[in-house]
Amino acid sequence: MDPRLAALTDAPFTYAEVGATRSGELPAGVHVARRRAVVGRGDDAFDRAVAAVFDWAPQRNAGLRVRASGPASEPGAVVLMTAGLPPLGLRIPCRVVWSQTSGDRQGYAYGTLPGHPESGEESFVVSRDGADVVFEMVAFSRLATRAARLGGPVSRVLQAVALTRYTGAVRRAARG
Repeated sequence: MDPRLAALTDAPFTYAEVGATRSGELPAGVHVARRRAVVGRGDDAFDRAVAAVFDWAPQRNAGLRVRASGPASEPGAVVLMTAGLPPLGLRIPCRVVWSQTSGDRQGYAYGTLPGHPESGEESFVVSRDGADVVFEMVAFSRLATRAARLGGPVSRVLQAVALTRYTGAVRRAARG
């Protein structure tokens, strides 16, 4: 395993509410971002959307470089994403908190690790609503680094852009 990923395997999460995106009981006093979109129709679209989500496709297609210790379907998998040009790129370390790999609602959430500009959790879920395939993201966060706090509104705009790109990636995957 990549030593950078191995070093994050036992790193503590940077927030106390680990798993909150699964329970739906989000903490008070945090920024919450939600996106929900129909991305396709039918069984094949559902299967393709789920496969894309578990293979880190939303993050890759949003322009992030992704190094992961395993698929997003494995709780405990570490992912180190990088935005921007190396070696000055922004490091975004996370670890999978929970995953649901069967049924009509599948997905996962990852939580932030030390060095992430935010502190919180983000979930990526594909579900069925009749014949429609729905992709939903829920994120809660606090700005964690000095740079993120200084860039407050810009940080939130960048998060919104990422959520839009994630949705586009899953929509393209669902359509084949």
